[in-house]
Amino acid sequence: MSRIGKAPVDVPKGVEVKVDDQSVVAKGPKGSLRIPLDSGLSVKVDGAKVMVERTEDSKQLRAIHGTTRALIFNAVEGVTKGFSKKLEIVGVGYKAVLKGRELALDVGFANTLSVTIPEGITLNLPDPNHVEVSGIDKQLVGQVAADIRSARRPEPYKGKGVRYADEVVRRKAGKSTTATAGAKK
Repeated sequence: MSRIGKAPVDVPKGVEVKVDDQSVVAKGPKGSLRIPLDSGLSVKVDGAKVMVERTEDSKQLRAIHGTTRALIFNAVEGVTKGFSKKLEIVGVGYKAVLKGRELALDVGFANTLSVTIPEGITLNLPDPNHVEVSGIDKQLVGQVAADIRSARRPEPYKGKGVRYADEVVRRKAGKSTTATAGAKK
């Protein structure tokens, strides 16, 4: 039995979890999310707890049991608190500008790169070098943050580029000039 899959999901006050035909719907103060269910899994809502159980012990159901429980947990967490990722833009002249549902990035290329922001995601730019991506869907928040980061990944020599706020960029030494080292006296 999956250790993660057999753990119940606690449902806080103000959140409603319903089980439809082949999906679970979590509604809370920030919105609602729908999680699709595999045909071999059953979900039971017992008061303030949600349990995910397998109907049979096949390899595929064992593999998806814990994943489904984690998706339900993330949906409950998302509709109550939400998720956010913070990005930093490092480099001289590098900046981000929000233009409607597009994020325009000036990150050292001749043209301005733009990233389309999907519905359900909000961007906050406290200054041109910091971007905060937030929303209720953990996967979508992470994907949008990864799309923004992929515009210009941080390079190892000067550290320029787009990085997560808590990311540590390992720096390389670079080339050293040793003109006198090879010359003989």
